[in-house]
Amino acid sequence: MLAFDQRKPGKRRAYTTEQKRLVLEEARQPGNSLSAVARKYGISPSLAFAWKRQMEEGAERALAAGEAVVPESEARMLRAKVRELERLLGRKTMEVEILKEGIEIARSKKWLPRGSSSSGNSGP
Repeated sequence: MLAFDQRKPGKRRAYTTEQKRLVLEEARQPGNSLSAVARKYGISPSLAFAWKRQMEEGAERALAAGEAVVPESEARMLRAKVRELERLLGRKTMEVEILKEGIEIARSKKWLPRGSSSSGNSGP
């Protein structure tokens, strides 16, 4: 059985996934109600019902999607990674465009021969 810390005045308690699961599993046992189990652990019944609703919604989403549900924190982290990679891709695209313009200017001033290629491929 997991220990539930006593609430400190003015502080919100943070419950682990394991603690939430324990409360919900115990409430599923015959003869137990979610409200009674919540009171046993000193948790607001409305909070316990919110956990139950979140768990059910997550399970429904997983069934509907046919895949695992990703935690919101992981989704935020992945979105941030995508933004960073898009930013880097945009920067590299700009660099390529600048280099292409530089090659065109160099060719127009005959600093580079027309046959030279920026990709390094040799012609036929």
